[in-house]
Amino acid sequence: MDVQQVIQQQVAGNPVVLYMKGTPQAPQCGFSQTAIQILGACGVKSLFTVNVLEEPEIRQGIKEYANWPTIPQLYVNGEFVGGSDILREMYQAGELQKLLEPVVAKQPA
Repeated sequence: MDVQQVIQQQVAGNPVVLYMKGTPQAPQCGFSQTAIQILGACGVKSLFTVNVLEEPEIRQGIKEYANWPTIPQLYVNGEFVGGSDILREMYQAGELQKLLEPVVAKQPA
């Protein structure tokens, strides 16, 4: 399977996917940390993350997949949402909470 197929399976197979530097417990850049904090503030308890620092082929492949040059990248229900700046703007406007509401409602308490 090539990298694009792996990414497609990850994005399609999980309701919330974050490609980031580091892990949710130990983000390795400020932008990834911001993304994790925003998702937590939206009530997301369960998300699929990929540490691109450990997977260089995914690190490059995800940039091509979304045609987006930076990491982190958030996908919700298979759709590309954006990076940390977009997440922050959407969160401040209340849009991200609305987008994530159905996903959060399905998560175990």
